[in-house]
Amino acid sequence: MKLLEGKNAIITGASRGIGKGIATVFAQQGANVAFTYSSSVEAANELEKELSALGIKAKGYKSNAANFEEAQQLITDVAKDFDSIDILVNNAGITKDNLLMRMSEEDFDKVIDINLKSIFNMTKAVQRTMLKQRKGSIINMSSVVGVKGNAGQANYAASKAGMIGFSKSIALELGSRNIRTNVIAPGFIETEMTAKLDEKTVDGWRQAIPLKRGGTPEDIANACVFLGSDLSNYITGQVLNVDGGMLT
Repeated sequence: MKLLEGKNAIITGASRGIGKGIATVFAQQGANVAFTYSSSVEAANELEKELSALGIKAKGYKSNAANFEEAQQLITDVAKDFDSIDILVNNAGITKDNLLMRMSEEDFDKVIDINLKSIFNMTKAVQRTMLKQRKGSIINMSSVVGVKGNAGQANYAASKAGMIGFSKSIALELGSRNIRTNVIAPGFIETEMTAKLDEKTVDGWRQAIPLKRGGTPEDIANACVFLGSDLSNYITGQVLNVDGGMLT
C-alpha cells in the first residue's frame, strides 16, 4: 500500500532541489502532484513527464507564491484540476546572505516576501478548500537556521523562524476542522546548489554533523510523506528537525 495513495498535493518551488525530491517521492507514494515553478519552463515540463510516468496525475503551474493574487488563482486552478487538495507543501524559498552591516533593505524585504509572506498567501488561499473538506495537511519548510540563527543570514533566519510561529498559530486555528499544520527544519542538504561549493568546505560541514553526512532531498521528502500521510493524523503544530543531529 502506498502511503499517499489517491491524495492530491501542491508543492511550491518544485522544479529543482528539495522541492523536486518531494514531488518525486510523493508521486512514488501514489500522490497526484500539482507543483509550482518560477521561471524554468523546460525543467517544469521535464518534471511533469517524469512524475506522470509514475502513473499519477501531475501538473506544473507557473506561479509566484509571494504574490497574493497569484496564490489565490493557483489554488482555484488546482482545486478545479484536481477536485480536492489534501496536502500543501510550502517549499519555495531564497537566500540573500550578508552580514547585517552590509545587508540592503531590498535583500531583507525580498527574503521575507518570498520565504514568509508566501506562507501566508498560500495558507490563506488553501484554507477555504480544506475547511470545506474538513481535512488537510499543511507542511511548511523552515530550516535549522530558523531554530538557532546563523551569522550572515539574519533575513533568512527571521523568515524561517517566522514560519514556525505562523505554523503553530494556524495549527491552533484550524485543528478543530481536522487540518494539521507542521514544520520541517532541514539541516545541511546536498543539492545542485551545494555541489557548486568548495569540496573542502562542504566536507568540513559534513564532519560537524553527528551522522557525518549531508542530507539528501529524499531525506526531507520522506519526512514530508510521513506528515502528509494518515500515519501522522494526531500530529500538528510540531517542528521536525531533519538535520542528521546538528541541533542535538
